[in-house]
Amino acid sequence: MELLSLHFLHPRTGRPSLPLAAAAPSNTRRPQSRTYLLAPPRRTRGAPRLSVSAVAAEKPRAEEAPPSPSKTEAFDWLDQWYPIAPVCDLDPRAPHGKVVLGLSVVAWYDRGAGEWRVFEDACPHRLAPLSQGRIDGKGRLQCAYHGWCFDGAGACAFIPQAPALGPPVHENRRACVASYPCVVQNNILWFYPRTEAEHRDVLRRKRPPYFAEIDDPSYFTTFGMRDVSVGYDVAVDNIFDIAHVPYAHKGLLPYFRDEEDPGRYHDQECGEPIKMEIEHADVHGFLSKMKGGSIRFVAPCTFHGTPASTKVAAGGEAAVWFMLVALIIPVAPGRSRVIWAFPRNAGVWLHKLIPRWFFHSVTNRVIDSDVCLMHVEERKFAAAGLENWHRSCYVPTSSDGMVVAFRDWFRKHCNHQVGWGAPQPDHQLPPSSTKDHLLERYWSHVAQCTSCSAALRSMRLLEVALQVMSVSVIGSLAVAKGSSLLTSVVQRAVVVTAAVLCFMASRWLATYIEKNFYFQDFIHSYN
Repeated sequence: MELLSLHFLHPRTGRPSLPLAAAAPSNTRRPQSRTYLLAPPRRTRGAPRLSVSAVAAEKPRAEEAPPSPSKTEAFDWLDQWYPIAPVCDLDPRAPHGKVVLGLSVVAWYDRGAGEWRVFEDACPHRLAPLSQGRIDGKGRLQCAYHGWCFDGAGACAFIPQAPALGPPVHENRRACVASYPCVVQNNILWFYPRTEAEHRDVLRRKRPPYFAEIDDPSYFTTFGMRDVSVGYDVAVDNIFDIAHVPYAHKGLLPYFRDEEDPGRYHDQECGEPIKMEIEHADVHGFLSKMKGGSIRFVAPCTFHGTPASTKVAAGGEAAVWFMLVALIIPVAPGRSRVIWAFPRNAGVWLHKLIPRWFFHSVTNRVIDSDVCLMHVEERKFAAAGLENWHRSCYVPTSSDGMVVAFRDWFRKHCNHQVGWGAPQPDHQLPPSSTKDHLLERYWSHVAQCTSCSAALRSMRLLEVALQVMSVSVIGSLAVAKGSSLLTSVVQRAVVVTAAVLCFMASRWLATYIEKNFYFQDFIHSYN
């Protein structure tokens, strides 16, 4: 069930099959930005609709003339909400540092107000990272370098080095930390990347995308998060690319032949044409409709996939319903973060029995099968120039419809660039990484996941316990050799067998820990 939820909607069966694999435009800000509704807007006469055929167009896309700047609305990257992390993966006892849109931020739980806060991750004293600090006994955020403390509004509440009877230097505005508007919605912490006073009430004007199913008690939602060494645009390409699923994820996810086209030749992976229509394409995103359901892109981060079926069966009862909510967050050039959520009302009992870390081990394997391919692909795009994407890539079939639609959006409204919130050095990609770095699991996922980190600690303790038991059993055999405790050969054989089994179990567990929590190679040739 979880595997199927890791990929986009299958165009033949309507079952989810999600691929997860996540330099400065004009920052001209509009005084008012309309919110793009998640529900498909009502079709009106003359509404833009792009039908992508299954064969190549006579005129290549590369020859399309770019739109006139005066007729194209620029996308404002700083007038958007960005997710920090699922709340289930944020420990309220400690601050959490994240990089989003090039901005270093720290999320921490203000016990006094009972709310999460998002600050700039820099102490105004010496710019030390507040994310490496602590929550003090009074519930304030304390810098670990010199002990400066800050309240929920970002004001400095205490400077240990300042005399108690001296001037109140902590009240100086330069002692304050920049605070970002933030909100918990759908059990995810979001923040708005502007700290100016006029943006403090931004929630009255616009909110993050909302999904009622995540808050519905009749649904069960599995959250996950992972950092990948792939830039934002390439990560988005991958999540929109349905056609790669049976090939890049061969052996990991089930795929089925299209029984409606029995005369067509199939390869063993069951690849096939995928027809789709792109609707309502504008600066805020687009909607893609296909046989198995629909996928909506709400710029810049949100991807929402639903099946074609309805939520109510013919008898009036609730039908099986599942969704994909994927969030691709730009972190820095060549780096992005993937947050996923799978609300569903079927198989809830199964997910109550199986821990979240087990599903993550499967999800991470799927991501691994994408990352190395995307990493190389991104550098080839950069060498050719993103403005030449349509010339460099041959995309003649409808299966690439959503990828082409996203690249058109990225070109028309963003000039092929992410509007970073902080200066980036020439927007250069970092050097190419080895597989050890691309597929490492601990820092990219486990350290950020409360379920996986807890499972790792428990398994490490079990591994040590098995080793101690093995040594203890052998030691007891040696002690009993001169006594009458173990007199028969059978008894000694049982003791030796127990020691060997404990040792073998500890070695197997060590291998399991390494593969699921640290590193496991993925070679497509052998899958």
